[in-house]
Amino acid sequence: MTALVTGASSGIGRDIARKLVKKGFRVIITGRNRQALDELRDELGHKSVRIIVADLSFEQECYRLYEECKKYDVDVLINNAGFGVYGMLTETSLEREVEMIKVNITAMHILLKLFLRDFTEKNRGYILNVASVAGFMAGPYMAAYYAGKNYVVRLTQAVREELRREKSRVYVGALCPGPVMTGFNGTAGVSYDLGGISSEYTAECAVRGLEKRKAFIIPSLPIKAIAYGSRLVPQELLVRAAAAVQSRKGGAENE
Repeated sequence: MTALVTGASSGIGRDIARKLVKKGFRVIITGRNRQALDELRDELGHKSVRIIVADLSFEQECYRLYEECKKYDVDVLINNAGFGVYGMLTETSLEREVEMIKVNITAMHILLKLFLRDFTEKNRGYILNVASVAGFMAGPYMAAYYAGKNYVVRLTQAVREELRREKSRVYVGALCPGPVMTGFNGTAGVSYDLGGISSEYTAECAVRGLEKRKAFIIPSLPIKAIAYGSRLVPQELLVRAAAAVQSRKGGAENE
């Protein structure tokens, strides 16, 4: 089987690619950092890994990536590319936030839709959208990021139901971790005062959950409690609690 992993140059995407190669998959890795992708291919083996360098903040790059993958008959899409921006909405860079929206929402949506059409025609295939526990709530000081992950979560839910009603064998699910110790934190401009799980553990949970066709894959019990508890707590209290946590995260440098 062949899997496409976006955002594979570091963090969760890189570690999911590692897990899939160990399971015997052929893997196409994509990202903006050619050097990091080359290093990962050297580590995993040239016969198992192909590289497509792409900047998914540009729509045309999303379409190019899809077209280049056609010849490889992709069975699995790991829709992982994304980053965050930290700060009050009045103070953060509008240009950087628009770039984030293009990667976290637009690119995710384009690739989901294009591969979903192919998969439904074949009546097989797997799509894992990488969201976050942030997708279950609002998040002051990372307002646009949280809103984007809500989009990923709700889109995934809706598409799953469409597929269920059609009795399709195509799988679509969402990975919703909490804090993960990756380069994401530096890009977002945050430093966590609470421990995060490793990207290796997150990737292991992601692949296992995909195999079990889970709707939501939420690594670690505390994060599951937050995700499911968000349905019970009044939204006003939830957003105040999120603001209290987020306000303590400042301090890291942006990339």
